[in-house]
Amino acid sequence: MTISIIMAEGGGPPEPKVQKSQVSSDLKKELKKGDTWYLVDAKWFKQWKKYVGYDSWDMYGMGDQATFPGPIDNSALYKDPQTPDCQHLKEHLIDELDYMLLPTEAWDKLVSWYGMVNGQQPIARKVVEHGMFVKHCKVEVYLMELKLCQNDNLDNCVSQQFSKADTIDYIEKEMRKLFAIGEDKETRVWNKYMSNTYEHLNKPENTVQDAGLYQGQILVIEQQNEDGTWPRGNVTNKSSSSARNMEMGTYSAPATRSSYSSTYDYTSERGRGQVQPGLCGLSNLGNTCFMNSALQCLSNVAVLTRYFLENHYQEELNSDNPLGMKGEIAKTYAELIKQIWSGKYSYTIPRNFKTAVGRFAPQFSGYQQQDSHELLAFLLDGLHEDLNRIRKKPYVELRDADGRPDEEVAEEAWKNHRLRNDSIIVDTFHGLFKSTLVCPECSKISITFDPFCYLSLPLPIKKERYIEVVLIRMDPAAKPMQYKLCVPKMGTVQDLCEALSRLTKISPDKMVVTDVYNHRFHKVFAPDEGLSHILDRDDIYVYEVPVNTCDDPDTLILPVYMRERKVRQNPSYNYNNVSTVLFGTPLLVPIPRKNTTYEDLYRIMLQKMSRYIQEPDSGDEWYVEEIKNCVKDGVIGDDDMKNDNIDGEAESEEDSQGNDSLMNDNSMSDDDVNCDNRPHRMFTFHLVNSYGSAEIEHIRDDDRPIKFTNRSYLALDWDPKAKEKYYDEKQAEELDVDETVNATPMRKRQVISLKDCIQLFLVKEKLGADDPWYCPRCKKHQQATKKFDLWSLPKILVIHLKRFSYNRYWRDKLDTMVEFPTRDLDMSEFIINDGHGYATYDLIGVSNHYGGMGGGHYTAYGKSREDGQWYYYDDSSVSPASEDQCVSKAAYVLFYELKGSRCERSEKQTAQANRKSAAATQSSANCTDCDNGTTSSGEDDSMEIN
Repeated sequence: MTISIIMAEGGGPPEPKVQKSQVSSDLKKELKKGDTWYLVDAKWFKQWKKYVGYDSWDMYGMGDQATFPGPIDNSALYKDPQTPDCQHLKEHLIDELDYMLLPTEAWDKLVSWYGMVNGQQPIARKVVEHGMFVKHCKVEVYLMELKLCQNDNLDNCVSQQFSKADTIDYIEKEMRKLFAIGEDKETRVWNKYMSNTYEHLNKPENTVQDAGLYQGQILVIEQQNEDGTWPRGNVTNKSSSSARNMEMGTYSAPATRSSYSSTYDYTSERGRGQVQPGLCGLSNLGNTCFMNSALQCLSNVAVLTRYFLENHYQEELNSDNPLGMKGEIAKTYAELIKQIWSGKYSYTIPRNFKTAVGRFAPQFSGYQQQDSHELLAFLLDGLHEDLNRIRKKPYVELRDADGRPDEEVAEEAWKNHRLRNDSIIVDTFHGLFKSTLVCPECSKISITFDPFCYLSLPLPIKKERYIEVVLIRMDPAAKPMQYKLCVPKMGTVQDLCEALSRLTKISPDKMVVTDVYNHRFHKVFAPDEGLSHILDRDDIYVYEVPVNTCDDPDTLILPVYMRERKVRQNPSYNYNNVSTVLFGTPLLVPIPRKNTTYEDLYRIMLQKMSRYIQEPDSGDEWYVEEIKNCVKDGVIGDDDMKNDNIDGEAESEEDSQGNDSLMNDNSMSDDDVNCDNRPHRMFTFHLVNSYGSAEIEHIRDDDRPIKFTNRSYLALDWDPKAKEKYYDEKQAEELDVDETVNATPMRKRQVISLKDCIQLFLVKEKLGADDPWYCPRCKKHQQATKKFDLWSLPKILVIHLKRFSYNRYWRDKLDTMVEFPTRDLDMSEFIINDGHGYATYDLIGVSNHYGGMGGGHYTAYGKSREDGQWYYYDDSSVSPASEDQCVSKAAYVLFYELKGSRCERSEKQTAQANRKSAAATQSSANCTDCDNGTTSSGEDDSMEIN
C-alpha cells in the first residue's frame, strides 16, 4: 500500500514546539456524550511525542529528523492489518498501552501534518454515557456484536455491530432492511436468552445499554400474521399470563415500568421445579461469570442471607444516604437472594441485579470480563451504605496514638468507626488493622487503627517469566537463533543479556537488545531498563556487536533498514511515483568511523548479507532494461535528487512502511539508474529517520568519506530487479531454533500455605516512591516503612489471594497452588490483641478463576447450610462437590466463618426482633430460637437457614 500525505497549509507541519502546544491543549478536552474521539497507535504517538519533545525529560533530539514519526499507521490495532476495517479491532487492546484516544481536534491536526497510511480508515468512536444516577462518560472503543435472526428461521443468525447508544428502534429498522421485510408488515423484536427464554423489547426509545443487551446477544424479529395474531402469542400486562406465555417461549412484559426498574420474570419452564433451597444457578448474561461467582459465595454466608430472607433489611434501608445507592443495591440483592433460596428454580437470571450494579458502578455496566473480587468489594460497600443505620454521620476527629496504649487507641478507632458506620455488613465483615509508619529521617512513629472488610494477601513466590528472543550474531554465515530465556519478572535488560550469555558464551556487554516492529527498530533498550517494558507479543532481537559503547573512537554501530524501490508511472500528470517499501530484518552493522567511502560501505553491506544474497557475475547485465529506459527518458545529476523526500513531504507505504516522492520523470539521479560508467549497484544508500519513513540525505556515490553520527540510520534501497534476482528472501528469514524454545520449563513445585501468605502480608515494607507518606514532623513526604498487624477479626473473614499482577507494561496471573484449610483455620497466632478471644474459622465458600489475564472463567464452591454439603456453582449449573475439591490453584477469594457463630444473630437484630409489633409477633409465632435450628418461615420466597 502507499502512504497518502495531506500536508498542512504552508507546505509542511509547523515547528515541533507549535505542534506540542496545539495538541497538548486539545488533549485537555474532557469527554462529552456524543463527541467523536479517535484511536491512534500508541507506538506511533510515542514516536511523535519524542519528535516534538512532549515530555520534559525527552527534549533531547527534539525536532531531529531521526525521530520523525512519519504517517499515522494504525495497522497494529486492526484485527486483520491486510484488510484494515475500523469496525473490527484486535481483542483486548488496552488504553495508553496499545492505543491513545484523541479528540477530533487533535486527530485532525495530526492527520493534516502527517497523513495516514493509504487504505486505512480512521478509527472513530463515540463517547457514550454510563450509569443512571452516577454519570460516567467513556469512549466506546469496542462496538457490541449482536446476532440477528427471524422468528421462523432461528438457526440463521447474522452478526452485526452496534453502539451502546443505538436504540431498539434503530436496530429494528436495521433488521427489517437486513431481512427485506416490507413496510406494510408489523414487527416485534425479542431477546432470546436460552432455548425457551425470550423477552419482548417493547420500548423502542431504549438504547442498547438501557435494554441491557450484551455481546453475542441473539435478537429475534417476528412478523405479524395475516389475521393480526402473532406467532409468539399476544403480549399482555397480566402476570397471570406469564406462565402460559413462557410455555410458548414468550414473556409477559410489564408495560408501565421505567427503564431502570423493570422486573421481568426471566425464569423459563426449564428453570422451574422443586430443588433444595440455595442450589439455584445464575445464568450468564455475557461474561458475567465473575458476578455469579461472587454472588454464590455471598449467598452461602448464612447470617447475611437470613437477614434478607427475614426482611430485616426493609427496616434499615437508608435511601437518603448520599454515599449509598438509594437503596437499589440492597433491594435488588434481596430480590435475588429470595429467588435463590425459594426452592422453586434450578436457575434464575440476575438481570435486575446486574442492571442496578451498572447504574452505580459504570465499570460493571458493560459485558466485558471483570474481577469477582472487585465486584465483591463494591457490593459489600454498596450494601453497607444502603443499610447504614446511621442517618446523619457525625464529624469525628482522627487522633494519632501519641504513645497511648494500643488498647485505648484501638477502642477509640472502632468506636469512631461505628459512629459513622453501623450496618449488617459492619457487624459481619469488618475487622481492625493496626498500621505502623516510621519516618526514615526523623524516626517519627505513627500508629493508627483502621477498619477492613477483607484481607488482600500477596503470594510469596519466586517471580520469573520467559521471554523469547532472536540472536543475530556478528558472523554473517550464522543463521539467526531463537532462544527462550528465563529471567526475573521485575528484572532488567541486563538480566536478559546475562541469561542469553549463559547459553551462547557471548559477553553481555557485547549485546544490543531491540524491539523490531514492521521491519524497523521500534526501540533500543538500555541495560538498566526494566523487563516490564517488554510484552510477550513484542519481537525482541538481540544483536552481537564488537563494541559496547556508542562513544568508541574507532567503530560505529550503524542501524540499517532494507527498502525496495518502486517506480510507478502516472501519465495523467506526467510524473513518476517513486516509493520505497520496508522489508526483511533490520541490521546493526559495525563500520569504521572514519574514511568509509561509498564503495567501502557497499562492500561491508554485501559481506554482512552474504548468507542470503548473491553478487551478480561480471557478465550479468540485469540492469540493461533500466539503461534503455534511462536513454529513452534522459537523466539529470545527483543534485536534483539530493533533497528528495526530506521531511517526508511526499511519502508512501506498502504493506508495512515506506516512502514516496513525487518528481518529474526526468529527475532520477545517475545513482538510481546507473547510466554512467560507474558500477551498477544492487542498492543505493539514504540516511533516513528512525522509522525509515522519511529521507534525510541522499548519499552520493563518489570517493569522498561518508560522515555518520551516533544517531544516523541508513536505508539500503534495493532495485526491484536486483532484489528479485539476487536476494533470497526465504534464506534471509530462516532461523535456527534452540532447544530452550520447545523445552518444557522445569518448575519446582512450590508448596505455599495460606499462613505463608498471611505472614508475608504482615512483613514490614518500605513505601514506594509513588506512594509516599507525609511526615507531620518533617513536614514533607517520605518513603516510610509500613507494617500491618491484625487487631480484631470479623465473623466472616474474606481472604483475597492477589493472583493478578499488572502495570502499564505487564500483565500476569499467578497459578501457584496455595494450600488452605477447609476446617479449623486458627488465626490467633497472627492477632496481637491479647484480649481478642476465639479466632478459629471454617471455610464456607471459594471464588475460583480459571485461565489468564483479560479473560478466563469464574466459578464458585459453596457449603450449603441445608445439608452441610459442598456444591460447585458454574453459572446456571449446580452440582455436588467434595470438600477436597475446593482447594485448587484456581482458588481466588476465600470465605471463612468464625466457628460457633453459625446461628448467632447480632445483638441489634435480636433487639429489633423483640420490638416488633404484636401483628408481626403473631406472624412469627412459629419461629423458635436459632439454637433449635429453625427460623421464621416468612413469606413464600423466604427460606429457613440453620
